[in-house]
Amino acid sequence: MSGTIRRPRKRKLKSEINVVPYIDVMLVLLIIFMVTAPLLTLGVDVELPKSNARSIETKNDPVVVQIDDKGNYFLVVKAGKKEAVSAETLATKVGALVKQNDKEKLQVYIAGDGRSNYQPIMDAMNILQNAGVEKVGLMSQPEKSARQ
Repeated sequence: MSGTIRRPRKRKLKSEINVVPYIDVMLVLLIIFMVTAPLLTLGVDVELPKSNARSIETKNDPVVVQIDDKGNYFLVVKAGKKEAVSAETLATKVGALVKQNDKEKLQVYIAGDGRSNYQPIMDAMNILQNAGVEKVGLMSQPEKSARQ
């Protein structure tokens, strides 16, 4: 028996980067962002009209929700008589109008008093959104220009 001494072999260094853990982390982050992204848009989409907006040409009479300076709601349907309503009645009547008409053709506008707080206007938008209205317009009076 000859006594041979084994020398440990030196391993060669790898010059490659192992990217598998990085891919795993990226996929986890992607899933987290995909789940949380819809939760970040909790507000009501509002497109405020410009003060120099031209008048709207409509074939159908719009539904107008008027809000006075005390926060009371009034409903005007099909250019009819102004009717005082509560928040629950507003939701019920507008919900019935949405079911009767095509959602995209039904035009709903909010006419808020300039002296009122913004909260009743925001509440009206939430009521209309919960009733099924997809788009709500805000009405304003055009400013008188210096030329006129």
